[in-house]
Amino acid sequence: MKKTNRQIVLDTETTGLNPKEGHRIIEIGCVELVNRRLTQNHFHVYINPEREIDQEAIDVHGITNDFLREKPKFAEITDDFFNFVAGAELVIHNAPFDVGFLNHELSLIKDEQRRIETQCTVFDTLVYARKKHPGARNTLDALCKRYGIDNSHRELHGALLDAEILADVYLLMTGGQASLLEEDNLSDAMHVEEIIRLPAGRKPLKVIQCNAAERDSHLNYLEGLSNVGGAKICWE
Repeated sequence: MKKTNRQIVLDTETTGLNPKEGHRIIEIGCVELVNRRLTQNHFHVYINPEREIDQEAIDVHGITNDFLREKPKFAEITDDFFNFVAGAELVIHNAPFDVGFLNHELSLIKDEQRRIETQCTVFDTLVYARKKHPGARNTLDALCKRYGIDNSHRELHGALLDAEILADVYLLMTGGQASLLEEDNLSDAMHVEEIIRLPAGRKPLKVIQCNAAERDSHLNYLEGLSNVGGAKICWE
């Protein structure tokens, strides 16, 4: 499938952990990135799973059976969902989980022609994080802490909130937003004439030289680093 500059950061909440045990999707949350910039477009829906939710799952996301009783069924939201995501790259944390549940829902309504892989490409942020930070914890909460993202408002899991947080994590983890100097972003960049320049005839900055004691102390510090690292540090 052709790569697109439109990405959809997606998360789901479910009745349990395994669709093969009959568990279903109860919430889908998506936010849109275009050229690595968040837009105001999003897709969010609660779904009646036509079964009871495991108590362990309720403890995680706080969504109850009573709350979902009058919500639409998956078959009723399928077209709207694909109208939003089709042709985009999906950005998902632990993609096999969400994609597996989505494809399971499609199989239940006999809509296997529109499997996720035929409509979208998929970028798994968990796989990427494990390669970037081997041996470290790479849960969404751990990545928020690593990249300085405030998720203190995340007392419970929620698909739309988690998609918004994951979008921030994804942008920082993969190098930030697109450059402000790209042609279509010049309106957001500082114009050349706005740069403040110091007068050409200004006095030179004062240079303060270290004394002998400070120099010896610094050399001793570098020697200590060499001993710890096992390699001679060259400082010129």
